[in-house]
This record gives sequence, structure tokens and C-alpha cells, in this order.
Amino acid sequence: MDTSCVTAAARTCDRIDAADGEIQAFVPERGRRERLGREARAADERWGDAPGRPPLYGVMVGVKDIVHVDGMPTCAGSDVPAEALAGAEASLVGRLREAGALVAGKTVTAEFAVTAPGPTRNPHHLGHTPGGSSSGSAAAVAAGMVPLAVGTQTIGSMIRPAAYCGVVGFKPTHGRISSDGVIPNAPTFDTVGLFAPDVASLAPAAAVLCDGWRPSGEGGEGGETEERRRPVLGVPLGPYLDRADAEARNSFEERAERLEDAGFTVRRVPFPDDFERVVAEQRVINRYELARTHAAWFPRHGERYRAQTVEAIREGQRLSHDAYAAALRARAAFRERLVAAMDRDGIDLWITPAATGPAPYGLKSTGDSVMSLPWSYAGAPALALPAGRAANSLPLGVQCVARPGVDERLLGWAPDVESVLVGPSAPV
Repeated sequence: MDTSCVTAAARTCDRIDAADGEIQAFVPERGRRERLGREARAADERWGDAPGRPPLYGVMVGVKDIVHVDGMPTCAGSDVPAEALAGAEASLVGRLREAGALVAGKTVTAEFAVTAPGPTRNPHHLGHTPGGSSSGSAAAVAAGMVPLAVGTQTIGSMIRPAAYCGVVGFKPTHGRISSDGVIPNAPTFDTVGLFAPDVASLAPAAAVLCDGWRPSGEGGEGGETEERRRPVLGVPLGPYLDRADAEARNSFEERAERLEDAGFTVRRVPFPDDFERVVAEQRVINRYELARTHAAWFPRHGERYRAQTVEAIREGQRLSHDAYAAALRARAAFRERLVAAMDRDGIDLWITPAATGPAPYGLKSTGDSVMSLPWSYAGAPALALPAGRAANSLPLGVQCVARPGVDERLLGWAPDVESVLVGPSAPV
């Protein structure tokens, strides 16, 4: 079997040419095949005959179009001139390349990773949204165009698209993957993450990109025995979980019961008790920081922005610094309460629906991010795992959330959870 980068690059271009006309996951790139072919030949010359190839050798990666990549314009899903947004290549791209991966192209994002959707369609049903803002990255993996894609999440911009598109989405602890060279939305929350078809495909890339990665069983509290035991799962009861629609909730409960039947301990715990306040405070931080992110671009190019983005920026401009500072203090307190609740009830992973339901019909909205909101607010690592299908055959997902900083444990425990969730079940 030919495992060269040249062959992988050609096959990737073939898949993009065949599928992306309808799905529109990738930003159009003139000369993609020639560019990728050159890079693949260089990779084969460097590593093709080496006794130990790097861990991502020959992996073709989609990169969200808010991440700077040398030689490719960054437009962030907007009509703002690329030269106004230009910047140095993100260090994460350099890490991917040094690990043997090649950038297949830029993937579509909602404008500036806010809410105004791009043209991407859900591969499972072209009339439905793929989610946002990392729409192109999730759809590119779901359609089999690439086996790995980079996205970002501010609130639910990875976990929701992963659920809608039926792939695995990993949002690490806030700051665990460097965000230099990434156009920000709200830096307090912005987190770089990954999409892949399954956990086994995603884990090597997480080890490459996450700072200070410790292989399972090496270092950290608990050690090898901690990694190998099954995690205690917590279901957060209350107004947060009630945000899921009936179909998503029923499917989730069926999956939770399945996990119990498979030997997992599942504890149902009321949390959080102030969810609406968390929603409000998260919005203050997000909108305030978004307005500051665009303080230079918006006055010069605001007429090119779409209405949803303008509205969000204007909202942020009206917020006071005192309100922002108070919301930051509340966030720090919530993060402490989250960890305390997990300690009190012996919970290793929260499990929840990954989205409020299957992907909605239509392309004018990217869906509701609320199922990711408290965990993104706390900066905790989260993982979306495919978990059956809705009555309309669109994918559903389960979200697993660990305490901040234990990303290795989250991915170490995930295959056991994944193996239970992926089993067949009747639509709910």
C-alpha cells in the first residue's frame, strides 16, 4: 500500500473536488492540487525513507480560516480585505508541519467566528446547518475530505458542529493549545481544538498541539492506575439540562442508561443552580472582548461586516468596564464551584447532550450553543462523541467534560465511553 504524502495529497484533492462543490467546507483555493503536491513531495523527501516517521506523517489537515497559514490569505469568513487581517503564521500550524501533517486548505468559518454563518452545508443533509462557527472544519471531516481539522471554540463552536456532523470534537482546557496567530473573538474563552472521525484519530494530534502533554499514565495526579480505571460520570440536573429538546434529552438518557449497563457509575447531581446568571455573565465577557478585538478593524471596515456581527460588536461597545470586571470575578468563582462540585460528588466527567438537538433545518443560523456554555465559561476541556441519530436520521452527540487541566485523562477515558455510545439504537 502506498503511504506516501504525494499519494495522500492527491487523494485528498480528489475527495475535495468530488464533494466540496455541494458541501462548501473549504475556502476556494486556486492551485490547491499543485501547492499540496509540492508540499507533499518535500515531506516525502524529508521523511519518506526515515526509520521513524513523525506522528502525523501524511495527515491532511483542514485549518479554520481565522488561523494564519503562510501563503494563504486569512479572511475570517468576512469581506474585510485579507491584507487588513494579515499576521504571522500560527505556531500550531508549525507544530502540525513538524509532526508531518500538511495543510489541505482553509476551512469555512462563521464571520469572525461569531454567528453570521458561512456557506457550508451539513454532509448528512445539505438543507441543514453544520453548526458554527467551525462549520467547515467539522463538515470536511464528516464528509471524509480530510481526517483531521483545526477549529476554535468561544462558546460552542466545536462541540455543536461535531454533534451536528457526527464526528468527534475536542475542545481542550482554555490555553492548552497556543492561540498565537489566531484572530480572536473573546480571548477569555477562545480555545483551539480538533475534529476527527474518532478518538483514536484525534489523540496523536492533541499530543502534538497541547502544551506540556503527558502520555496516559505519566505524571500528574493519579498516575497509571488513575488513567486505567473507569471514570465516574455525572449528569448535571436542572435548568441547564432542561435546555435540551425532548428528542436530544431522551436520546441522552438512553445513552446514560447504556453506560450504566456497561458498568460505568453515573451520578445525577443538581448543577449549576444559577445557570441563567452564568449565561448572562458569559455574554458580558464575550461581547465586551469582541468589541475590543475589533476596535481597529471595525471603524475602518465596518460597512463590510454582516448584520449579526455588527449587532454583537455594538452590544459590546455599550458595556462598561465595571460590568466586565464583575463578570470576570463571577467566572473565576464559577470555575472554583465547578471543581468543588466534582470533588464533592466524586465526578470525573460530566456527560450531557452535545447540542440541544439535531442540526436545525436551514442555513441562516448555526444553531444553539447553550449546551457548551457553562463548560466554556469555566475553561474546562470537553469532548463531543457521536451518539446515535435522531428520527430524521441526523446525528446526535454526547458531550464529556473534565475538570480544567486534565485533558490527558479526558482523552484517555474517552475510548471506553465512545465504544458504548456508538452502538446502534432506534431513533428516539
